[in-house]
Amino acid sequence: MKVKKIEFPEKSVLSREKNGFDYADSFAGILPGNGQKTEIADIGKAFFTSGPQWGKKMFAFRNKVVGLLGLKTGAETCRTQNAEEFTCEVGERVGLFKVFDKTENEIILGEDDKHLDFRISLLFDKNAGTENSLTISTTVKFHNWLGILYFLPVRPFHQLIVPAMLKNIIGQLEKRNAAV
Repeated sequence: MKVKKIEFPEKSVLSREKNGFDYADSFAGILPGNGQKTEIADIGKAFFTSGPQWGKKMFAFRNKVVGLLGLKTGAETCRTQNAEEFTCEVGERVGLFKVFDKTENEIILGEDDKHLDFRISLLFDKNAGTENSLTISTTVKFHNWLGILYFLPVRPFHQLIVPAMLKNIIGQLEKRNAAV
């Protein structure tokens, strides 16, 4: 399964604001077979269970470090769900991620913090044929020098983790669709 870096998708609800972001990237992959069986909530759930093990360890390390700086880690949110209970409704949280918007083919996740705001778009493009694309786009808006400094070491790892997660999401959805 091939994942490639692409231009920011115009179909995303975030594309209206793309000129206001300090950083944006998008990675897309193909979900073969009958994507009509896939709902956007399935993609949202798969997002939270698709991180590579090394990425999960890095995120845990990140939480320890940024917690010392007074930044959000997800532990301070009072209504945090686990991924199995996640229904992808606006306002729901899983760890650091809050659902900001949802359409029938896209979920916008993210968080606002004092150093930066970020959004992640999970965009599922159902085609009439046999291939459907799934795109993960990330946007970041810096508020101050701490945001810029924070993102400097995060960026290279982000560009490794997102394609790995996308491959894992597609793999999970393929298995799920084959079993249905």
